[in-house]
Amino acid sequence: MPVEFIGLIRTKPVSELNSTTSTLGDDIIDAAYVREFAKAHEQAGFDKVLIGYSSSSPDGFTVASFAAAATERLGFLIAHRPGFVAPTLAARKAATLDHFTNGRIAIHIITGGSDIDQQKDGDWLDHDNRYRRTDEYLEIVRRTWTSDTPFDYEGEFYRVKDAFSAIKPLQKPHIPLYFGGASTPAVKVGAKHSNVYALWGEPIAAVKERIAEVRAALPPGGSIRFSVSLRPILGATEQEAWEKAHSILARIQELRGGAKIASTARPQAVGSQRLLDFAAKNEVYDKRLWTPIAAATGAAGNTTALVGTPEQVAEALVDYYDAGVTTLLIRGFDPLEDAIAYGRDVIPLVRKQVAQRDQQAVAAKS
Repeated sequence: MPVEFIGLIRTKPVSELNSTTSTLGDDIIDAAYVREFAKAHEQAGFDKVLIGYSSSSPDGFTVASFAAAATERLGFLIAHRPGFVAPTLAARKAATLDHFTNGRIAIHIITGGSDIDQQKDGDWLDHDNRYRRTDEYLEIVRRTWTSDTPFDYEGEFYRVKDAFSAIKPLQKPHIPLYFGGASTPAVKVGAKHSNVYALWGEPIAAVKERIAEVRAALPPGGSIRFSVSLRPILGATEQEAWEKAHSILARIQELRGGAKIASTARPQAVGSQRLLDFAAKNEVYDKRLWTPIAAATGAAGNTTALVGTPEQVAEALVDYYDAGVTTLLIRGFDPLEDAIAYGRDVIPLVRKQVAQRDQQAVAAKS
């Protein structure tokens, strides 16, 4: 299967190297930067870019609409948190954008791993109840996208009567659904509804275990693909790459007052807890999976790195492909320049090696 590459775009030049928060004040939207950033990913050969979500971030649907107008081929993976927009309305919004982008969107469902962030938007459900609500939400969204006749639904969190959408997605049978979450309730809901299950950058053995866990939860006859998120740090030589990695870590620690761990509080998100546990045990896993930045940031999202030359990083990414991952979400600490470098130095190598593996697999069967 061909490998899919996803980057990440934001509405202003910001990363862990110049901020400890997700926003930078009132001037958070730089339209020219969004246009340039999207075009850079398209020219670099990325298939999609992720548009993130938080209780204070710009609206992802609007960002995707703007960036799509500046590009021709690039897809947009829009992070979406169930519970704040009626599922029928969310389905119509996404279907409408699917047409205007000529089928270039996908939706990344993030149920929410922080009570504090949820409560900023007025959501007071606890973790497990949020996932039960997501289950109902996605059931209604998918039926709204696919049902040719009005339907009723009555659940614990949602109730609709004669629900119907005249606008259906351009993509069939519906817009692709990506799903993130590491807890037991997350696995159950994600395996039931999603096309792609997203994992953070854990060691290969752990990723294989996660893949087996999700596959075991699939409904009869179900299928699913897997994504892994990583932060490549490149150098012309391996030594240069490691020097760059330690320089990035030092800058992050400086911004956070020199502390090794960003916060003494244990994060609520199970995925973050897992990354911190891996970081506490070892700094390096497999060939070059590096964990100290996860420790320095409290594992706030995608924070494990692959350190090495482009050839070494490409080899490490292909190892994840061999483990069962077909989507690679990669982003850098210098977001725009790193995206360009990945497209020039890494993505072609990975695609070539994956194509060779697929050809060998076909030859072995014939």
